[in-house]
Amino acid sequence: MPHFTIEYSANLDKRVDMATVVELVRKAAVETGIFPIGGIRVRAVRCEHYAIGDGNPQFGFLSMLLRLGEGRDLAARKKAGEHIFKALSAHLDPIFAASKFALSFDMLVNDKETSWKRNNIHDALKVETAHG
Repeated sequence: MPHFTIEYSANLDKRVDMATVVELVRKAAVETGIFPIGGIRVRAVRCEHYAIGDGNPQFGFLSMLLRLGEGRDLAARKKAGEHIFKALSAHLDPIFAASKFALSFDMLVNDKETSWKRNNIHDALKVETAHG
């Protein structure tokens, strides 16, 4: 259940291809090897209304939250998080170089007792893998 939600300031639209960012995060998550592929979700939400620092409209942000299920130890989560953040940060280097920009990534482990899910994607991917 690795669900990534990316919130970003609307002023990034002309400078960052969010479809590319979403795919980059998905691929980086797969590369960690600790997330089931069928459970990975990455979505980007454009924030039209926002205020940063002193209110300068040129400032931008991208804030990513990963919600995941229990079962991975701290070392595995840190290693995965560092891999994903490094890939995203490197992709956004041109934004840092050209403007004032804030990037953040937080991981939240959901309590299995208060998290409900229904998903048939895992089974579909298993069949696809087995039958080519």
